[in-house]
Amino acid sequence: MQASADMTRKECSWSSWKGQAIDLLYWRNVKQSGAVFSSVLLLLFSLTQFSVVSVGAYLALAALSATISFRIYKSVLQAVQKTDEGHPFKAYLEMEIAMSQDQISKYADKILLYSNTCMKELRRLFLVQDLVDSLKFAVLMWLLTYVGALFNGLTLLILAVVSMFTLPVVYEKHQVRAETSRFVAGLEKLVQPCNRSVCLQAQIDQYVGLIRTQVNSVVGKIQAKIPGAKRKEE
Repeated sequence: MQASADMTRKECSWSSWKGQAIDLLYWRNVKQSGAVFSSVLLLLFSLTQFSVVSVGAYLALAALSATISFRIYKSVLQAVQKTDEGHPFKAYLEMEIAMSQDQISKYADKILLYSNTCMKELRRLFLVQDLVDSLKFAVLMWLLTYVGALFNGLTLLILAVVSMFTLPVVYEKHQVRAETSRFVAGLEKLVQPCNRSVCLQAQIDQYVGLIRTQVNSVVGKIQAKIPGAKRKEE
């Protein structure tokens, strides 16, 4: 029972993380997606100009400056107002962030599985177990040499991040527009026969009216020429 409950809890947690990632990439919350997108791009652009050590040190200094300043501000405010609110980050300090043994084992098993699969696949390709697959791999590596000559790893990573945050939104808008166009086209197909029948009926009524007018005119002339004949009232 306990194992099934833990599994259900993990599945719910995974579904929640997956839903949050989808909402982030589809810009459901513009402020949150914009903050993450701009932060990741700023980090990647910083790595193109500075080393990883420098970027990490600057980020740590920025975070420490913000937390120390906020801690001093709250301490001064409590001293002036003579209140005892405690540590401003108490809630975060008491938050449980340690991973359980089951989670560590789960992720370690996944990493081990992917590593073993990758090593077996590389061994199969480099030792030419299948000549066609090895040739395909060689062509792919040859194409990557041209990609590497044009872009470095960070540039490709920046392009990947930009694509992740833009392509889903463009695809969603294009899909909605295409569905709307199909819906409108379907309505036009349904309305067109009705319009044709209405126009045909109007034309028939017009011709009937003309014929009736001509007939009445001819009958009136004939009655006028016959002595003692009375013209029928319409």
